[in-house]
Amino acid sequence: MNLVASKKVQKLTASIFQEVADLKRRALNKGLDVIDLSVGSPDLPPPAFVVEELVKYASDTANYGYTLKGIPEFHEAVSFFYKQRYGAEIDPRTEVLQLMGSQDGLAHLATAMINPGDFCLVPDPGYPIYEASVTIAGGVLYPIPLLAENNFLPVLNDIPQPILEKTKMMIFSYPGNPVTALADRSFFEEVVDFAKRNNILVVHDFAYSELIFDNQPQISFMSVPGAKEIGIEFNSLSKTFNLAGCRIGYAVGNEQALNILGMFKSQIDYGVFYPIQKAAVAALTSDYSILLNQVKEYEFRRDTLLAGLEKSGWKVSKSPATMFLWAKIPKGWKSRQFAFELINQAGVAVIPGDAFGKQGEGYVRIALVQPAERLLEAAERIHQFLVEYSIKNSLLL
Repeated sequence: MNLVASKKVQKLTASIFQEVADLKRRALNKGLDVIDLSVGSPDLPPPAFVVEELVKYASDTANYGYTLKGIPEFHEAVSFFYKQRYGAEIDPRTEVLQLMGSQDGLAHLATAMINPGDFCLVPDPGYPIYEASVTIAGGVLYPIPLLAENNFLPVLNDIPQPILEKTKMMIFSYPGNPVTALADRSFFEEVVDFAKRNNILVVHDFAYSELIFDNQPQISFMSVPGAKEIGIEFNSLSKTFNLAGCRIGYAVGNEQALNILGMFKSQIDYGVFYPIQKAAVAALTSDYSILLNQVKEYEFRRDTLLAGLEKSGWKVSKSPATMFLWAKIPKGWKSRQFAFELINQAGVAVIPGDAFGKQGEGYVRIALVQPAERLLEAAERIHQFLVEYSIKNSLLL
């Protein structure tokens, strides 16, 4: 039998995360110790009280049936969390939709909303699921460059009017992934006005809402007047409470958009495991002390790695948020060449920037998902790698 993928699947590129994982496995098989700074999977544990709640409800065999959708307590907990953390008013009855992680919702939203031929504005660089979801839906991608000279914010006025007339949806993310930039309230206000004028659904990915550094403000798109009229926001407990493997997240905002996505989702799955929902409720309604401690830990890791890289001759910009560095690579390299050689020669795994879009060429994304001592070791390995390369090629760092 010769099976051929559908035309939609054929348009997709292989997952860069799987490609890097394969390179890592080969390096390990050769006996190389690999420091994995590729995938943004938290290495920190979830709060003990959240684990206790999960265990308590998982011990009751009556809790193993289908949940079908979010329990009322979960919706109320999301509303409470948004009020406490971002000052945003969210109606738990109509403005919350539970998801199996934010990627679950992002992956299915385009299929629920977009018809073949509809345009979708996506950031470049941007997280791969944005592009993949639109491709699967048969939509047309219009990448918006995120450039350093514009503080990695899209210049909305540069989008041609004929494109806007065919655009149904716009996806963006601040704090960003892979670009770790922040947006201020005035930018969000500009987006609301832009979307209203052009009748575009705005989709904001807010997965790194609680990993914002240096005492900078946390701004939810939903806290901006008018945002719920034209947009929805995705968030997750994966990074916030280190529950990545539990697969629980949510979307908030525009009731009509959430209903459409919820109707589509009802054809696909049967809800999140009840004990996980109860654990999430405990996390979202806690005193949030873990969040402050967690931010301090990631700030320390960020500063440790930056200092180590600078000592090695590689000066990288300081990330204002997320668990990543968006690092401009040394001259003389392409992103994939640098990332793949770094795994093979130095045993340090990072993600090449071009995997996130054309504008990502010349960068790599480095995840702060190892303890500080391992990050220092990674910096030393990178230093040795660059020294050996420059000697071999008669280059200066």
